[in-house]
Amino acid sequence: MGLGTVFLSEVLGTGMLILLGSGVVANVLLTKSKGVDGGWLLINFGWGLAVMAGVFVAYKSGGHINPAVTFGILVSGAEEYASGVAVSVASTAVYISGQMLGAFLGACAAYLAYKNHFDADEDEDKKLAVFATGPAIRAYRWNFVTEVIGTFVLVIVVLSFAGTPHGLGPAAVALLVVGIGASLGGPTGYAINPARDLAPRIAHAVLPTGYKGPEPVADPATVAASAGPGTVRTPKRKDSDWSYAWIPVLGPLVGGGLAGLASTLLF
Repeated sequence: MGLGTVFLSEVLGTGMLILLGSGVVANVLLTKSKGVDGGWLLINFGWGLAVMAGVFVAYKSGGHINPAVTFGILVSGAEEYASGVAVSVASTAVYISGQMLGAFLGACAAYLAYKNHFDADEDEDKKLAVFATGPAIRAYRWNFVTEVIGTFVLVIVVLSFAGTPHGLGPAAVALLVVGIGASLGGPTGYAINPARDLAPRIAHAVLPTGYKGPEPVADPATVAASAGPGTVRTPKRKDSDWSYAWIPVLGPLVGGGLAGLASTLLF
């Protein structure tokens, strides 16, 4: 199989992952969506099914759809990333570049699907959450540790599938992601995938996600002084939270690498 096929496969699979994953977050969080307040478990199941769909779509390349998985396979000493795809510097670059492009395009598609809801919502924090993860308690050291642990669980279990006759196919990965979200997702929103967070965060930075409702009051102090019916609130300034962005990139890569090393001893 050629590297062009690998690239296209990972673009399409990762794009599907982010379209459906960001889509479920938008459904639960954004103003006037029919899924508003659907809750954490709906997000967990939505992301799990998004992973399953992405793996199916990217079957030709082995369905990595995650640089942490690719890196874990690399560190494990495997000779192939997928049938007929040798592990090399070139193939590693193709996988990761395909994943990043796919994640960006998937985030853009999710934005288009919810365009009216982005326009109607004043809360920039909710809109950022559709694209990227963020900590419940901002403590960078411990946020990093959480991402390492969550991704270690993801990659070590995925690597174990090769020797386990489970017969579930991508559904096994879906259930795993639901479990990680339900058990370990609370502190950071469980990125567990550098492409899932970084590329959509870039999309958030460049897309026109700002509030498109009534004209905001120019001076926030005016709002505080006239807290009466019909007062127009000032929307928050758009912020892609770049100070946090390194954690959902480096944490998953470290977790995936540690899982790859551990697999050499366990499997």
